[in-house]
Amino acid sequence: MHNCISRLERLVEWLMALALAVMVALVFGNVVLRYAFDSGIAAAEEVSRLMFVWLVFLGAILAVRQNSHLGVEMVQVRLSPAWRRGCAVLSHLLMLYALWLFLQGSWSQTLIGLETYSTVLGFPMALFAGAGLLCAVAMLLLIAANLYRIVRRHPHAQIPGSPDTHSTGQDL
Repeated sequence: MHNCISRLERLVEWLMALALAVMVALVFGNVVLRYAFDSGIAAAEEVSRLMFVWLVFLGAILAVRQNSHLGVEMVQVRLSPAWRRGCAVLSHLLMLYALWLFLQGSWSQTLIGLETYSTVLGFPMALFAGAGLLCAVAMLLLIAANLYRIVRRHPHAQIPGSPDTHSTGQDL
């Protein structure tokens, strides 16, 4: 299981690198074409915007996986382990609720996007909302798995404010 998750994580990293490379090449090429030759690639803006959206959402998945999202742990560090665990459970439940709302919204936007097409290339706008859909599902699974570990008092549970929470998430 750990090997499969590591491979998925590596795949996401490669997809992010590919999206960034495509985005940089298209934007740079378009700038050069506009200033040097007074022309441009009409589809460059649409594709680079799509790559940016996917890059952001894939990065959010990796940040959850590696426990790298921003967090304020000043209060949690000062709490006793029992209160810290309770705070983590509450925050995970709130995150799951927010992700559920995000999943519902992404699903609605994906359905709408199946009937709406981009201006230049004509691809379904569901490709944009699909990034949010994938992100919501992946983050729901990751946070639910960590919540399960917290409740079960598993040694690899990521609890904000604990001395051992600065790992890279390799234990998931």
